[in-house]
Amino acid sequence: MDDIAISVKNLHKSFKLPTERAWGLKQAIFNRLKGIKGYKEQKVLNDISFDIHRGEFVGIVGRNGSGKSTLLKTLAKIYFPEKGSVEINGQLVPFIELGVGFNPDLTGRENVYLNGALLGFSNKEMDAMYDEIWRFAELEQFQDQKLKNYSSGMQVRLAFSIAIRAKGDILLLDEVLAVGDAAFQQKCNNYFASLHGNQTVILVTHDMGNVKKFCDRAILIEEGKIKLEGDPKEVAEAYSKLWD
Repeated sequence: MDDIAISVKNLHKSFKLPTERAWGLKQAIFNRLKGIKGYKEQKVLNDISFDIHRGEFVGIVGRNGSGKSTLLKTLAKIYFPEKGSVEINGQLVPFIELGVGFNPDLTGRENVYLNGALLGFSNKEMDAMYDEIWRFAELEQFQDQKLKNYSSGMQVRLAFSIAIRAKGDILLLDEVLAVGDAAFQQKCNNYFASLHGNQTVILVTHDMGNVKKFCDRAILIEEGKIKLEGDPKEVAEAYSKLWD
């Protein structure tokens, strides 16, 4: 079992969705006495189990609402399951929402250090990687402009360039390959290709081209269950047939 990076066993996750509001304490007590919950339970993950080996690049695919992003956030410990277990062996770095923690009223320079601190880097460590962050993002001339003057694409490029400095054993990626223009996307693709076999990577995506290009294995989720697991090309074909 030393080669297992992530082990997921019998994972269940659901959310409570409100169906009606109780106006006032009296109505709330009445609803409770009558057994009216005021919410319905939506099961998002239903008995999910799989193992991911060290150095594997695994794609997780499925239609919107299938549960794949919830699974990713459960692996990242943003959500916690009602049943089952998630075992992580190694340092995990999630690339789920790039730019979380950015302040639009601060300059790009200030935001680099702010975001780096959120990732656990010291000022000295950020000093050492600062110039490379801007070179990779191709935004050197905008360092001292306030972030609110950046386009959304520029902000994502800067966030991505900071995020990839975080060295972890396991990377969780949620559609972050689709950042910037075609040239920058190619640079990102080259970076992820360099990870192959060197780090454990889990990619949640709708892009079957990236699944077939990067992944050693893929998992198709439908209605909170694993519908198919195995060869990336077979999984990509099964995903495409969901709309037939």
